[in-house]
Parts: sequence; structure tokens; C-alpha cells
Amino acid sequence: MINVTKTFFPPIEDYQNHLQRIWDNQWLTNRGALVLELEEKLKEYLSVSNILVMNNGTIPIQIALKILGNKGEIITTPFSYVATTASIVWENCTPVFVDIHPEYLTIDETKIEAAITPKTTCILATHVFGNPCNLEAIEAIAAKYNLKVIYDAAHAFGVTYNNKSIFDFGDVSTCSFHATKLFHTGEGGALFCKDESLLHKMFYSHNFGHNGLLDFHGLGINGKISELSGAMGLAVLPHMEFILKGRKEVVDCYQTNLDFSKLKTIKIREKTQWNYSYYPVVIENEGSLLQVQKALNEQDIFPRRYFYPSLNTINYVNGALMPISESIASRVLCLPLYADISLEDVKKIISIINKTLC
Repeated sequence: MINVTKTFFPPIEDYQNHLQRIWDNQWLTNRGALVLELEEKLKEYLSVSNILVMNNGTIPIQIALKILGNKGEIITTPFSYVATTASIVWENCTPVFVDIHPEYLTIDETKIEAAITPKTTCILATHVFGNPCNLEAIEAIAAKYNLKVIYDAAHAFGVTYNNKSIFDFGDVSTCSFHATKLFHTGEGGALFCKDESLLHKMFYSHNFGHNGLLDFHGLGINGKISELSGAMGLAVLPHMEFILKGRKEVVDCYQTNLDFSKLKTIKIREKTQWNYSYYPVVIENEGSLLQVQKALNEQDIFPRRYFYPSLNTINYVNGALMPISESIASRVLCLPLYADISLEDVKKIISIINKTLC
């Protein structure tokens, strides 16, 4: 069976060595030595000044919206994982959708200003499949209208834009460290924020609001990650070169051998060092997509319709029509991509797709 992705498992001895430290320390949670070490190593690897590792990639978005959203309107993309929209609604804010660019697949920055109202408080944009939004345009709009910018960078670990970490943009950036991501802690995520005062609010908000043992800064929830997850992150991080190299080889194989007369893939924004996090193909119509999916499934190959459906159509929002997002969502298929998939298997996938679409 070939799935759309496969969790990278570091050598078990590496993980066990870190587990031994946990047993020696007798400390399982509440920001122990391994979590603190992971944060420092991630700051060095990513070239960022601040990082707050958390227990998943959704909690950082919710905390950012709790602090910055002010129960207002949040301009966002309909083409993202459901967590992006769900977090807005969960925090009693209102999602206002703006359609996407047909090639980059990120929010169309030229349509944002028309969606701004006196109730708008934030722009929450997703770097889709690790492909950056138009950062300069979004942040210029935010400055003009005094809005906060939150980037859902769940897929963007290690991405740089104009030689700068993608996490250095916006008021807050978030990332997922879920087991399906190229860097993972089993389950986990992170929040990035350059403003020290805002970071302080984010920090106490992810720890029940604590100010020491007996006092509280304010309202908080439990967003802490365990030492067990920290150990997994420390075991995975040294293998990033292998992970990225393997994924690039797969992407290059797709790029070289797929027949692009009947499909297209994402356009990576200029000045971007991409991370090969996903390989989406957009097929001419949904019927052809279903034929490709069926042909692959019959060979025990399981791509994913990701992101589907367009989030403006889900049942707990009142989304306007988003023709580009709805069209792309109905026709996009993410192909299998992970570091140790064989190129023989990749070529088999390519052959099935090309024959089905011929």
C-alpha cells in the first residue's frame, strides 16, 4: 500500500536515548528539559528569535485569535485545512472569505481590501502546501487598515522567503508538527511571534494563564507539549537533510515525467526556498480526478483530495461563493510524497496518471 504520506520514524535507538533522559529526570510535562532543548535547536535550525512549542498546530491559531481577533471579522482563505476556519468560529469570530489565486493557490491579495469592514480585526492567511502568500501585499494592507496578521504556516516548516524564515512574517505565525508533516513531534505544533509583549501573552495563554504557581496573568488553556513529544522532535530533527533530499527527488520525478497537458501543479512564489511538503496536481475536471483516484486506488495507491471541500461551503459558516477555490478544491489531488518512497513506485504512479488522462 502506498499512502499519500508516511510518518518518518527516526532510528528507535535515537528515540530511546532521549526517553532515557526523561526517566532520569523523572519529568514528563510542564516544559521540561527536552522541550526547552527542542525549542533552542529549532530556533537555530529555522533562524528565528522566538518559538513556543505546543501540543498541536491548531491551539496556536486559537490562542492568536483569542488575543488578537476581538470577536471580530477575520479575513481568511477558503482553501485550507478545516482547522483554519474552525478556529475562527471556535473563538467567536466571523470568517470572511476571500477567493484564491488560481496558480499560487494562496489567498488573492488583490481581493482583500474589498472585504474589509469596520468589524475586521485580522487577516488569517494560509501558506498553502508550504507556498507563501504575497507577504508584502498582505502586510501593507494590514498596516494601512491597522489589522493584525496571523499566518497559518502548518505546511511551511523550513520554508524561507527572500532568504528569511517564513515564520518571521506577520504578527503571529503557526506551524503543525503532526506525524504527517516533514518535521514532527508525533503530535505537536508551534507559535512564532517577534513582539516580546505579545509573545508573553501567548506564553501564559498556553499554560492556563499562570503567573507562577499561585497567581494568574489572565485567561489561558492547556497548550503544553509533553517531554515524550519533545523527545520525538529531538530524534527527528537531525534527519531533516535526508527528509528534504528524499522529498525533492520525488518532486523532481513528478515534475519531469507527469504529462502536464491534462493537469497542472502549484506555482511556487518567486524568492521562495520551498520545502517539498506536498505535491498537488490540479486536473481538468472533477470527473477526471475521480477516474485517476479510482485507477490509483485499484493499485493500492491512495492520494488525497486535499483541501476538499472549499471551506466556504461547510455547514457552520455563511460563506459567499468562491468560484476559484471551489473549482480548485473539486479538482486537486495530492500525490504520494515522502522521503523513502521508491522512485520506482513514483514512476508507477506517474504512469497510471498519464495513461488515465490520455
